[in-house]
Amino acid sequence: MAGLGKITVVGLGPGDLSMMTHQAIDAIKNAEVIVGYKYYFQFVKSITNENVLCVDTGMKKERERARIAFEYAHDRKRVVVISSGDSGIYGMAPLIEEMAVKDHNSEVAVEIVPGISAFQAAAAVLGAPIGHDLCTISLSDLLTPWPLIERRIEAAAIGDFVTSIYNPKSKGRYWQLKRFVEIYKKHRSGNTPVGVVRQVAREEQSVTVCTLDTIDFDSIDMFTILVVGNSQSYSVGNKIITPRGYYNQEEAPSVGVGQSIMIKSFKQIKSELKNPDISLNRMWPLLHLVHTSADFDMENIFYCDEHVMENWHKYLHSGSAVVITDVTMVKSGIRKAAIERLGVQVKCYLSDERTAALAKEKGITRTQAGIRLASEDHPNAIYAFGNAPTALIELTELIRKGKVSPTGVVAAPVGFVNVVESKHRMKSFDGVDKCVVEGRKGGSSLAATILNAALSYDDAVQMLPGRDL
Repeated sequence: MAGLGKITVVGLGPGDLSMMTHQAIDAIKNAEVIVGYKYYFQFVKSITNENVLCVDTGMKKERERARIAFEYAHDRKRVVVISSGDSGIYGMAPLIEEMAVKDHNSEVAVEIVPGISAFQAAAAVLGAPIGHDLCTISLSDLLTPWPLIERRIEAAAIGDFVTSIYNPKSKGRYWQLKRFVEIYKKHRSGNTPVGVVRQVAREEQSVTVCTLDTIDFDSIDMFTILVVGNSQSYSVGNKIITPRGYYNQEEAPSVGVGQSIMIKSFKQIKSELKNPDISLNRMWPLLHLVHTSADFDMENIFYCDEHVMENWHKYLHSGSAVVITDVTMVKSGIRKAAIERLGVQVKCYLSDERTAALAKEKGITRTQAGIRLASEDHPNAIYAFGNAPTALIELTELIRKGKVSPTGVVAAPVGFVNVVESKHRMKSFDGVDKCVVEGRKGGSSLAATILNAALSYDDAVQMLPGRDL
């Protein structure tokens, strides 16, 4: 064993000699045999000794190169196996170590010398795209089944990792990158920044910053590394920055514990939305709804008219605003500190002594009767429904007959009978500002939280929810 040689697996870095470690340079200078893919020898030619034996092979000859390295090591030679980037990342290190175990070559000493990986070099050129949790994925299915690669892509997209893409495209593999983009766009915005770096740290280097929506697939080949940002990444010119979170610590002064938790929750919710590139008018109530329900399906089923938050906010801050609720639970969920501060009247007619009498006389539900009475007293109020679809249907009939002209309607009753129909009825009125939780979902808490969003819309730009907690 003492007489055997040694294999040193060296990571060359991306190709620029100045980016190669001293340990890697020393190993190459002292090598008696260098084994590698023929393309890489141009990067070490200037530092090899004149007596070294260089054994090069073509593409897809990795096992042959490994066997040759062990043969020379058994012949007591100092052998260096070269890989671009870091030899442990899609390089020769795993194969050499595995062959030492599986082919009983373990008596040969093996040393792994790290190198700067291609994705690190590309990231440096791009600025700071890998400032948070990240992963690397190779799109080559020569050794890994595509279904497994696709599962990893899906997991990385769901996990919101910054993602570096190796082997994005070749002459024979032309569709995988487009499939990658298709999967990622299910989980993050098409405006997510993408750095495209070709021949990084070499004379031919080119750098482009684009988005998932604007990738030029024709310009990408096997010499290209892509770095895809996470949901918080942003681009400035030809730079990409992925924040670590330091600026997030600069929250507004004198924020209470409850509000601080709500602010952090909103930031977390926003980072997990599939499509965060929406207007503030939709974003603000949507964040409130997800925060209240912990249900990201709200992103799919919440509808609101354009400018509804702005319009309702002005009305609620007018000093003479009235809100009518179908049940007392909705009234209870509206923030008392906010309505007291603004002088908003919130009324529910279920306990009005006239309601029961009218319901009995007309053969209708008490919530329907309450809405009829409220419409006579306050025809221009904001009406909020979180429980009773019959009450919402009653209001739509009154609107249709011109007997009431609400400033707005929150349509969020929950249940199975008449619920979906009541919401479709409400959506048919173009002249009334409305927010709708579509389908069967809804509830008093959701109706109240939409109104709370409108009350606090002046805090939306700074993303500071919970002022009146």
